[in-house]
Amino acid sequence: MSRPSDHYDSAEPAPAKGGDSDDIVSPKLGPVGWLRWFWRQLTSMRTALFLLLLLALAAVPGSLVPQRAADPNGVTQYFVDNPDLAPILDKVQAFDVYTSVWFSAIYLLLFVSLIGCVVPRTKHHFDALRAKPPRTPARLSRLAGFTTRDIAAAESGATAASVVDSARTLLKRQRYRTVVFTGVDRATGAETVSVSAERGYMRETGNLVFHSALVGILITVGIGGGFGYQGQRVVVEGQTFVNTLLAYDSFNPGRFFTDSQLSRYTLSLDSFSATYETQSLKAFGQPLDYEAKVTTTDESGTTSSESIKVNSPLKIGGTDVYLLGNGYAPTITVRDNDGNVVFTDSVPFLPQDASLTSLGVVKVPDGLDEQLGMIGFFYPTQAQSSTGAYYSSFPDLQYPVLTLNVYEGDLGLDGGVPASVYSLNTDSMTQLTGGSTGVKSIELKPGESMELPNGLGTVSLDGVKRFASFDIHHDATQLWVLTFAILVLAGLLTSLFIPRRRLWVKATDRGDGSVHVEYAGLARGDDPRLVEAVTALADKHSTSFSPDPKA
Repeated sequence: MSRPSDHYDSAEPAPAKGGDSDDIVSPKLGPVGWLRWFWRQLTSMRTALFLLLLLALAAVPGSLVPQRAADPNGVTQYFVDNPDLAPILDKVQAFDVYTSVWFSAIYLLLFVSLIGCVVPRTKHHFDALRAKPPRTPARLSRLAGFTTRDIAAAESGATAASVVDSARTLLKRQRYRTVVFTGVDRATGAETVSVSAERGYMRETGNLVFHSALVGILITVGIGGGFGYQGQRVVVEGQTFVNTLLAYDSFNPGRFFTDSQLSRYTLSLDSFSATYETQSLKAFGQPLDYEAKVTTTDESGTTSSESIKVNSPLKIGGTDVYLLGNGYAPTITVRDNDGNVVFTDSVPFLPQDASLTSLGVVKVPDGLDEQLGMIGFFYPTQAQSSTGAYYSSFPDLQYPVLTLNVYEGDLGLDGGVPASVYSLNTDSMTQLTGGSTGVKSIELKPGESMELPNGLGTVSLDGVKRFASFDIHHDATQLWVLTFAILVLAGLLTSLFIPRRRLWVKATDRGDGSVHVEYAGLARGDDPRLVEAVTALADKHSTSFSPDPKA
């Protein structure tokens, strides 16, 4: 066989030194070559899927340990419960998973990978939409669903051209793109007419919509995180929260947050109610429903009464207010020896178990001869174990009891170092009750009072209120995220359930006056119904020329 006139033989490679000349020598990749190789690996669909899976796995620690942005009190308690493990987890940013360096790195790589996948595939798909269906293969018998029909021209007056024209009309009704070709049968030399049809471009369109929407979600989540904010506030019954920066117990702003984004509104907690299971012994004490009734006033001065439940947040001032937690806030009053009130407040106590055994701290920095600190346990329904230890047997207020261990000394508030209101540093303090002091802890029921040790004064439990912990979240991109999420689902379903297939119908006039028709198909991907589609086309098409499709 002769070579083309423009054929050029490349030069023979130089033999390797000290080796066989048949050894394969790979070209060396320079800096540009390595960058090109890395870019091709990063923008492959396999890498994008791997990064998507890796991102899902990287989000798992965020559900295993409390996050500072959502539950700062939980993080504080985690450090108390796990003093050895918590510092290690903190070093690897386990308490800030979604803003950590490693999570952000995976996030950005996935973002780049998806863009690198989508852009060239979009161009290729656009070119495919403009291109005509491919020519009819010479041997349809090699393709899926191949079948033939013979049409008697004497009865129907059909010719190869009219048969193909009829097939083209039928295929167009089924939303196929069609093009007619003429040729010569290599075996018989007879002239043939064929129609090439293709459909299913929506499959690739759905695929591109799916990946483009994923990019959209990544962009909107990034923008929402940058301009949004999230904060928490504990509000006791009767108290009012004003949406200002200083009013939050904890606040997590986005990178581009400014104070002007805070809408001016107020939220007062009128009452908090909880319903617990009392009929079933197996679920005795389990919560059935929580409801916080609040009064809100927006920027325009409009006042309204609202209800916030666990799965029913309040929308006000561009924020969503979620009910995050709840507990008890005993109202504690401390008086000096002259009966003057030096401290009175409803102090939120943090629940320690499902029955709301709660731990709290009271700090009295002024008004007494010494600074006073108290660590207390509150039992909504006080019970006693066989060892003598107190616990709560039911989360509702049935037999409330408050116990207090009293400390005097330096509270550490004068050094200017921030301290949690839920913890008490006793390093510079002397314990006066409980523990190894030999003095019984102070024990109070609502309405009772007791004297403090060393003649410091008295402490009383005036009542018990409920508190609610609210999570205030602002994200202006929620609607966009929802839109892209719907597009992700629509694109995925489209790419899964719309088949990409090609069908061919070829007709040949025979010498006996009949028309020989061949049908075949080819799937682009998995299409288990392709053979069925070819057979259905052949039956319907041939029936239009003869009552008997086998005639």
